[in-house]
Amino acid sequence: MGGKKREVARKRGGGNGSSRPQAKKQKTNGGPATSYSKSPFSNTRNKKLKKQQQRQADTVLPFTPHETILLVGEGDLSFTASLADHHGCTNLTATVLEKDLAELSGKYPHVTDNIAKIDAADGCRLLYGVDARKMGPYTRKSVKGRVTTGMMDRIIFNFPHVGGKSTDVNRQVRYNQEMLVDFFARAALSLAPRGSIVVTLFEAEPYTLWNIRDLARHSGLAVERSFRFQPALYPGYRHARTLGVVRNKAGEVGGGWKGEDRPARSYVFVRKEDVPEPPAAGSKNPRPDGDDDDDDEDVPELPATGSKRPRPDDDDDDNDDDDDDDVSDDDSDGATSGGD
Repeated sequence: MGGKKREVARKRGGGNGSSRPQAKKQKTNGGPATSYSKSPFSNTRNKKLKKQQQRQADTVLPFTPHETILLVGEGDLSFTASLADHHGCTNLTATVLEKDLAELSGKYPHVTDNIAKIDAADGCRLLYGVDARKMGPYTRKSVKGRVTTGMMDRIIFNFPHVGGKSTDVNRQVRYNQEMLVDFFARAALSLAPRGSIVVTLFEAEPYTLWNIRDLARHSGLAVERSFRFQPALYPGYRHARTLGVVRNKAGEVGGGWKGEDRPARSYVFVRKEDVPEPPAAGSKNPRPDGDDDDDDEDVPELPATGSKRPRPDDDDDDNDDDDDDDVSDDDSDGATSGGD
């Protein structure tokens, strides 16, 4: 009787009577039960993947070379020159607040080098005396002339600032908020269907106190996405202060802080009606208004004007130096520019 029990036990255990320890050893030594979560090689792969994703997020360009682009408050024009010379933008309009080349070069002595690059590019033009708060709309008419729409696919305003109007932080915040609200209203008139407005600000106070997202919402716009501004993507670009270059006591150019070394973020705004419907409940897709601080991923051609010199017979801000644009004639007398 005892012999039969031992025989049954040997059959169930594979003949050696010690099946469980052996099965556990086999499970540990290989097969699908093996876990690599604690492997240092796995951690290395994850880190490399994260770095790759971060690099992709850090290389966001809010435009394509053949889109119609309006640059506002361009300061020393180094950003414009980079888009024209390095990125090959072919439908580019750059605007500055200064009334002429003499005033512009007085604030930025090196600006002539950037203007030379803009002049050498096809389809690029420079307009003087354009106030971001009062700029006339850049529009196009339909073939029959019955419908007028904006013509700019991308309107970019980097580091807007009213300048040193007050040393009081609260007043500075209010002045800049008022400027941005006016800019959004004017820019929306020039925006092509499905176009976007891009504003770049430093990620620090007092700039974060401006609450640019709320200002845009009250102007009928929505935040599509935001991403880290990377100056290295624009060879030749240098941050320009609204008041001009920094000079030392001897009057020499140099010194001071470098804006391109400070963290900054670009916000992409679209018309609220252009925002897609929110995803269904439970979806992990990002919210359509892009209201976060993550690094999201996220036309007729302008005529190539032969000369970009200021027009002595046109003192208003209608920006209308060709037959394709229908631009209003608002006067420009403000003090708004980009840079500080």
